[in-house]
Amino acid sequence: MPAYDLIIRGGTIVDGTGEDRFTGDVAVKDGLIAAVGEISGDAAEEIDASGLLVTPGFVDIHTHYDGQATWDQEMAPSSWHGVTTVVMGNCGVGFAPAKPDKHEWLIGLMEGVEDIPGTALAEGMSWDWETFPEYLDALEKLPRTVDVGTHVPHGSVRAYVLGDRERPGAVPTDEDIRQMSAIVEEGVRAGALGFSTSRTVLHRDVDGEVVPGTTATKEELIEIGRAMGRAGHGVFEMASDMKREWDEFGWMGALSRETGLPCTYAALQSIAKEMPLDEQISSMRAENDNGANIVAQIALRGNGIVMAWRGTVHPFRLKPSWQEIENLPWEEQKAKLFDPEFKAKLLAEEHDFSEVNQDIIGLIMVVCGGWNMQFEMDPDFNYEPTAEESILERAKAAGVSGDEYAYDLLCRDDGKGFIYLPILNYADGNLDFLMELQQSDDTVNSLSDGGAHCGTICDAASPTFMLQHWVRDRSRGTISLENAIKRQCSDTARLYGLEDRGVLAPGFLADINIIDMERLKLGKPWLAFDLPAGGKRLLQKAEGYVATIKNGTVTFREGDWTGETPGGLIRGPQRAELAEAAE
Repeated sequence: MPAYDLIIRGGTIVDGTGEDRFTGDVAVKDGLIAAVGEISGDAAEEIDASGLLVTPGFVDIHTHYDGQATWDQEMAPSSWHGVTTVVMGNCGVGFAPAKPDKHEWLIGLMEGVEDIPGTALAEGMSWDWETFPEYLDALEKLPRTVDVGTHVPHGSVRAYVLGDRERPGAVPTDEDIRQMSAIVEEGVRAGALGFSTSRTVLHRDVDGEVVPGTTATKEELIEIGRAMGRAGHGVFEMASDMKREWDEFGWMGALSRETGLPCTYAALQSIAKEMPLDEQISSMRAENDNGANIVAQIALRGNGIVMAWRGTVHPFRLKPSWQEIENLPWEEQKAKLFDPEFKAKLLAEEHDFSEVNQDIIGLIMVVCGGWNMQFEMDPDFNYEPTAEESILERAKAAGVSGDEYAYDLLCRDDGKGFIYLPILNYADGNLDFLMELQQSDDTVNSLSDGGAHCGTICDAASPTFMLQHWVRDRSRGTISLENAIKRQCSDTARLYGLEDRGVLAPGFLADINIIDMERLKLGKPWLAFDLPAGGKRLLQKAEGYVATIKNGTVTFREGDWTGETPGGLIRGPQRAELAEAAE
């Protein structure tokens, strides 16, 4: 009888603690790491990791798989990029609690905020739940390649309590707030990892209305946070425009000090945020210096839009000629787009901004012609492009207008060309400002939005981008491999109380990646139409993941799913036994 189920031999081990890498073996038994170092015993299976990197599985705390997790076992694209744990239910959107007459409303909220096709959600979800605990039970029925944990989302809670009264500006009564708090406490006690809300004008439902949390008072938010305090655990997660009059850091600090629980928020350079990023960070640190526990979630590249003819957004969507063909089948659209007369007519037209909400008109104008901020996605695209690589400069060099260059670019590869527009986190034209933040204990690497923005963004590949760009290739300065792994593994896990993972040490979950850093490379994104009801989504794979292991079982080899589904549902913090066993 072999001593172990699996031994990974001779790899370069980066254990997730931030300590120096070393060469050694990792042994696995019964889904846990049994030994790390020089291991002499035998195993049912051995993997030679000589010359390869061995890390913990990645923990992604900002995803939106709330619907997909009820029907999909593979959990792509996050699972393709070394992720073995996801936390969903972010930004105040999700599908529980849910009264039967609110199903369509909740789908419209998710579709509008996170660009997940409503038809796919309607087709894919069984809705065999109403309360939040029943939703957790439904999630528990389906094994997956990854573990999933979730927040209780503010939008669902408000819709459940307020019913038809839920609309922008609705003011809940004291009894409404009491009921909402009770629902959140029930959900957290049943196993939710926290509560989430959104307070940004960029988040709107399918009808263009701002999401429920946008107009919530701090009194409502604090009472809900206190509900988590009564349950004894939970993270308060928020996306916000950070208006100074809202004093977000003031009430987050007070809530954190009162409950002892962490608050976390999306920290971005953003045109929608009144407070610049450096002011957000300094305000957070002032509260933390006074005993609070607020953590900033930072993205490692420009958060933007990947534009394509068949995507959700492209620069010509508001041209009358496009609107005439936008509902045609793709082959008919393509025939028009490749017609020189149609092209000339469309390019000569003005954009129709008449139906655009004034809160986002600036953003839409950038989408429709900000050629100095838009970039051509080559096969070897650099996600930190320079001004000289912009469509504006390439159009000048080609002797054509930005409009014509962009049009022709989208027509490349048989109409499958892509344009990258980093609307957030790229105000300086580089990512230098993130260097210091990646050394800080009060920030975590996050905001991949895995499973969301299906027709506009593909940042679920963030862990791969971190290793390829920030650790290996970045010409403007890199970060250490040890720090990168710590930030994507143990730091993210600890924020949510998941102390049983994110480290390669005896007693921890055997969630492991084996990576060939020399071969590691992001592939070109593509649009797939493989969601239920033919829903579209942007996907991106990577080379260099030799194997990904979840709970001691190999789930992916060289990027291909093995068919194994050892992952499940996380209910609440995972603390004592495993973490103590590793000490």
